[in-house]
Parts: sequence; C-alpha cells; structure tokens
Amino acid sequence: MVRKIEVVPYDQSWPIKFEEEKASLIDALPKELVVNVLHIGSTSVPRLAAKPIIDIALVVRNIEALDSYQDEMLTLGYESWGEYGLPGRRYFPKGGNLRTHQIHAYQFDSLYELGRHVTFRDYLRVHPKAAEAYGRIKLQAAAAHPTDIDGYMDDKDEFVKKVEKEALLWLWKDK
Repeated sequence: MVRKIEVVPYDQSWPIKFEEEKASLIDALPKELVVNVLHIGSTSVPRLAAKPIIDIALVVRNIEALDSYQDEMLTLGYESWGEYGLPGRRYFPKGGNLRTHQIHAYQFDSLYELGRHVTFRDYLRVHPKAAEAYGRIKLQAAAAHPTDIDGYMDDKDEFVKKVEKEALLWLWKDK
C-alpha cells in the first residue's frame, strides 16, 4: 500500500499526545536507561502545518542497551527498524501504514543529531515567519508529491538546510 503524504494544519492535541507517549515510555523503560524524552519535528512547533505524526527523540545512556528492550517497545505498539539509515540511531515507528508516532532514539552524546533536531525546533518556535514559510513549503511539497516521500523530502531539503544553519548561528549568538 502506498501511503499518501498528508500535511495538515497544526493540531492542539499534538503536545498532549506527545506527553501521553512520553509517560508510557518512561513507565516501560528502565529509569537508568532513559536520559530524556523530547518532542521534536513539526508537530512540536505551535501553529506549524505538519504530517500528523508525533516525532519523539528518546535520549538514552547507552544505545546498545536499548536494543534489549524490543519487547517493551513492541508492547507500546512500536516496530523496531534498527538504525534505518542513520548510524547510532534506533528508529521505532508506531501505527503501521497509518503511522501516528515515530521515535528517533540516540545515545546522549550524539550531539550533532540531537542538537540539529532540538535547535531547528526551538528556532522555528521563536521565529514564526520561518515556521510559516516552512509550513507553506511542506504543503506545496505534499501537493506536488502526494505518494513520493523522497520527492517530498527533496522539495524541503534546501529550506531545511538553510534554516538549520540559521538556527545554529542563532543558538550561539549572544542574545
């Protein structure tokens, strides 16, 4: 089944859905493993149009130790796809073809990947014009590539890279 790429207006239930999932993860996994659970991605930015999939960064002390908790993740409804193209990450989608959540798990010292996600999110949260522009690009990309995730991602790529650079400069700039 080819999944249609759907970008929808911001939904105020997204932060609530994240908090519910965060609580489930914290309950299911050992406290000594989990460092933090963060809401990332477009659903974490108020007023931003997004695919209705809650992106979660699961920050753990040891990424290999997380591999021992496949049963717990399965009980929560997550599939384990391993690194899924990014060394050092563990990827867990939930919902099958109707994906509702996806976890990007990283070891706490994966500073580049974690920092990229968090800084991009925070930048869009405090720069509404950039978030609005990103929302327009996402809507256009979804309309142009309704079943082609690679095309959709390619259409966003230049903007995302530009804003990631701006966000990193913003992070380090004296405020």
